[in-house]
Amino acid sequence: MCRLMAYKGTPIIADKLLYQPNNSLIRQSTNARELEEPLNGDGFGIGWYVPEVNNEPVTFVSVHPAWSSRNLRNLAPKIKTNCMMAHVRAASVGEVSESNCHPFQHKNLLMAHNGGIEDFPLVKRKLREPLTDELYNWIKGQTDSEHIFAYLLNYLYKSNEKIDGDAVADAFNYTYQQVNRLMKEAGINEPAYLNMAVTNGEFIVATRWVSDDKEEPLTLYHSEGSRYVVEDGVTRMEAPKDDDNAVLVVSEKLTEGKEWTMIPKNHLVIVEPSLNVRIKPITV
Repeated sequence: MCRLMAYKGTPIIADKLLYQPNNSLIRQSTNARELEEPLNGDGFGIGWYVPEVNNEPVTFVSVHPAWSSRNLRNLAPKIKTNCMMAHVRAASVGEVSESNCHPFQHKNLLMAHNGGIEDFPLVKRKLREPLTDELYNWIKGQTDSEHIFAYLLNYLYKSNEKIDGDAVADAFNYTYQQVNRLMKEAGINEPAYLNMAVTNGEFIVATRWVSDDKEEPLTLYHSEGSRYVVEDGVTRMEAPKDDDNAVLVVSEKLTEGKEWTMIPKNHLVIVEPSLNVRIKPITV
């Protein structure tokens, strides 16, 4: 089912997010604690922003398991960024290939997904039909994740001159409404699990949603309001020093602690450029 993480705040070394916590994303690639299947070994990806260069992210994806990547292990202590998204994959829809690895990038936007649509081929063509030629041809992989992202982008760009957190939240509402409708029309009875995160380096919007009200969504937490610190594998949010501040959105808590809050069922979280956090219901 995959695991994801998104960070926005004071510039931080990626190693402190990816490797150092007791339940780091790399450890979740071998032993996820909040999934029935603990292994996420079908590739990984990270995306990060370097705003002093330009507003488009750097992305690095691989089909190798995250736990055995020498390149990632070497890069992580040398990447410093104020916004990063990372993902470890357990393949469900789509082969194990770089084109199917998250996060997916379109211009200055990144998206990572945990979950899936059961019997995705039954709705795949319908998701592609309304896309502009540019977005249709942008899709390179086979995953439901990339197709849902393209569908969301299609609505987002057509409906908004300014792309901000509220515009992305509105696009999620519309996209999930349409996914729900298409699944019903196709006779798909199994629930869709859509924990998705989108960022442009300035804001983050992340969802915790399941199509069946009787089911519980996959886990998704956020932590906010203070400086992010890791010591001896234990993460915590301390009182800020000067302008130090951070917000994290994660599939699993990086360590046990009171600073992690579960995003409510069928809600989304908006992390604004100011790092103010808002929780809103997803309207489907």
